[in-house]
Amino acid sequence: MRPRLRLFTRAARSLLAGFAALLSLCTQAVAAEHCAPTGDGVNKAHAIAMHGNPKYPADFEYFDYVNPRAPKGGTLRQGALGTFDNFNGFLPKGNSAPTGSVETLLTSNEDEPFTLYGLIAESVEWPDDRSWVIFNLRDIARWHDGEPITADDVVFSYDILTTEGSPQYRFVYQNVASVEKLAERRVRFTFSDTTNREMPLIMGQMPILPEHYWKERNFGETTLEPPLGSGPYRVKSFEAGRYVELERVEDYWGAELPVNVGQNNFDIIRTEYFRDATAIRLALKSGDLDLRLENQAKAWALDYDVPAVERGWLKMEMVPHGQPTGMQGFVYNTRREYFSDPKVREALAYAFDFEWTNKNLFFGQYSRTRSYFSNSELASGGLPEGRELQILERYRDELPPRVFTEEYDPPSTDGSGWPRDNLRAAFELLDEAGWHVVDNQLVNKETGQPFRFQFLLVSPDFERIVLPFARNLKRLGIETSVRVVDSSQYVNRLRAFDFDMVVFVWGQSESPGNEQRIFWSSQAAGQSDSRNFAGVRDPAIDKIIEGVIEACSREDLVAWTRALDRALLWGFYVIPNWHLRADRVIYWDKFDRPDAPVKSGVNTGLWWYDADKAQALERLMQNIAPEEQSGESDAPGWATVLAWLAGFALLAWLVIRRAARRGSSRTG
Repeated sequence: MRPRLRLFTRAARSLLAGFAALLSLCTQAVAAEHCAPTGDGVNKAHAIAMHGNPKYPADFEYFDYVNPRAPKGGTLRQGALGTFDNFNGFLPKGNSAPTGSVETLLTSNEDEPFTLYGLIAESVEWPDDRSWVIFNLRDIARWHDGEPITADDVVFSYDILTTEGSPQYRFVYQNVASVEKLAERRVRFTFSDTTNREMPLIMGQMPILPEHYWKERNFGETTLEPPLGSGPYRVKSFEAGRYVELERVEDYWGAELPVNVGQNNFDIIRTEYFRDATAIRLALKSGDLDLRLENQAKAWALDYDVPAVERGWLKMEMVPHGQPTGMQGFVYNTRREYFSDPKVREALAYAFDFEWTNKNLFFGQYSRTRSYFSNSELASGGLPEGRELQILERYRDELPPRVFTEEYDPPSTDGSGWPRDNLRAAFELLDEAGWHVVDNQLVNKETGQPFRFQFLLVSPDFERIVLPFARNLKRLGIETSVRVVDSSQYVNRLRAFDFDMVVFVWGQSESPGNEQRIFWSSQAAGQSDSRNFAGVRDPAIDKIIEGVIEACSREDLVAWTRALDRALLWGFYVIPNWHLRADRVIYWDKFDRPDAPVKSGVNTGLWWYDADKAQALERLMQNIAPEEQSGESDAPGWATVLAWLAGFALLAWLVIRRAARRGSSRTG
């Protein structure tokens, strides 16, 4: 979750506070029914798990999936799409760039769904009912200017983020009743709602900011002055909108902590910004970039047929991952009147032909997404039963009846590109919703208003996917247009919910919690800069979200999440797209990574620069022209030469034939 910031008016803050209090009262009774403290003791440990016990003991030396002897050094050059004009990533303004310097009290790992280990905090204390949490900070924790990180910085961070920070922080931290400094390096958070067992971990993930730095600056303004931080990297150089170069901090205070061993291995991480993905691919093939995670199936299939790949210098790998793939989809803005009816939203999904798209545009690489938590045990499937059914029964009168009687399955086709049966089903739903066709145009039966909307895109690459969808919508009599805007305008329009339909991805973790409020709650639907782009306002979903947050066991969390998944799917808030259970990565053969696979797939934080490989690659490439290694040669290939010869032969034949006809005419 990327932090954002916007100032609230006093009235708006009061309204949200009242809403939060009401929501809390409504959900406490539900939580109390299924979750109770296991005792009255106080725990103190090096780590805290959402459910169960941490995997690693207090004296662990490093995480199992890292290479503890990974060498430090070298440079990693990567590309990014768009631009940047800000280094304060906690504002809902501008496009922020990474600084590598912001740290948290606790940090996660790849081996567990949601367990946090000490980073800035050496230890954490909490009671069995999780009504408060205390963090004990490390004596060695330092800012990059050498000043110690203290409890004052923690209190300041909470205050500035919840008063001037992103609305997202107010959502996430709404259950904090108080924060107090107990000693120079000891701070306590007390919670107003003891049913939210995630709160100690959420506060452990709070970014910690330096009070002595920000008290002399305006936190609410964008800045191109890299802020003071405490992390393993800091900004070395940059050019606004073009590149950012991060350097590894040689005297980084946390370098030897078990949670950091084997990680943060590159001396320099340079990010170049490009207007489009084609330019990034060309830069990679020419050797100006080192690595790319490819997100386009067509490019993966066709754009890397170059000598460097054939020779094994430029590696292409599919790296499996075990992370939930989340939901990517065409998102309806249900704030728009024509998308407010679930029948209309269900109908339009019949016009998207995934099977044709996958076969003709994606080379069959993708699977259709059928869950907001796909590729995990959190995804719903079949009909609800057991604990999940018990949960849903509480809200039977508020949920669509099909939640209980049908398994959600997005419309499918034969892949021919002419989905007659699907369009017929769409027409029936639209007719029930009050729309019919007049002169080949879909209009509202009562108002005569035509049905038209706009796709808002940030990537031109997506036009080839949207246009066939728009063609099928036209067969329904729906007028559509496609507008591609730059990244700055796109972000601002998303924040203001100024769109009809967009393509968006909601990433998910193995342990969903408070962020679901930002994604789907009624409160977030009216708050700019939330992630509730669909405008979901459903009392049952609000209550189920609280159940997810308050689950006291892994089994309970899975059941509540599946119930949430099912409620969202049958609300038809998106037209599900597709997902891939692996990362497509292309990189020059001068890096190495641990042998042990990680759930997140490609994690360059665990990679390192291999000097021997880099020297060998450089020797091999010295005698190869750049255009040959990238496949972008100006010299004609055999196919081009043959085409030229065929053209010359055809031209000669036409000339000879014309001369022969003239001679015949004269003779006659």
